[in-house]
Amino acid sequence: MAKRSAQSAIDDPAPSARTLIEQAYAQLRDDIVTGQLGPGERLRVEHLRTDYGVSAGTLREAITRLASDALVVTEGQRGFRVAPIALEELEDITDLRVQIETMALRQSIRAGDSQWRERVSQAFAAISAEEPIAPERRRRWERLNAEFHEALLSGHASAWTVRVLRLLSRHTERYRSFAMALPGAVRDVHAEHSAIFQFAMTGQEARAALALEAHIRTTPDLLMQALRDGRVALPGSGITPI
Repeated sequence: MAKRSAQSAIDDPAPSARTLIEQAYAQLRDDIVTGQLGPGERLRVEHLRTDYGVSAGTLREAITRLASDALVVTEGQRGFRVAPIALEELEDITDLRVQIETMALRQSIRAGDSQWRERVSQAFAAISAEEPIAPERRRRWERLNAEFHEALLSGHASAWTVRVLRLLSRHTERYRSFAMALPGAVRDVHAEHSAIFQFAMTGQEARAALALEAHIRTTPDLLMQALRDGRVALPGSGITPI
């Protein structure tokens, strides 16, 4: 595995404010989510401690946290591996996101005030400035994407809703990494965000929820079509092109 890049360090917000465990956890999580640590890859603590510049004990604590997030699996006494990926899992994650996030969006639109509208507008402007997505700015785009989605729900804030959706979104991002690299994949993410934004700002909660659902379901739809067309195999999943 390559050592952390300078761009990765820049994109990590306020690394000096974190504990060493939190730093290692965040760095490992990002590398798993973006595919730098591939599905099924063994996490060898003695090797990784050099790459991440922390002690073996710190690294094990960070990996244990990732296991709680279901991004890492334990193998008894044999150590740890990056969690595999599977379309069945993606479908389950997608259904959960749709149910929770669309309900939260509708509640947010009903309760949202001028501060909510301003926060959503600012988040939409920020991510719009990063589109289309450039590979070298991918981490920044992912952060702005998460902020836009959270801003949409902030009119009716629920700490537990945000926590659950953050976890689901990290898993979704793993699959989006593969979907975005698909040959021949055509997707206008800015148009999807624009539709959600316009419906939310005009109080059309039903249309906003439908636009959000379509947006969330696009990634699994693209991957399924790519498998049917024989254009892709998901690494570490045991799934080969159909």
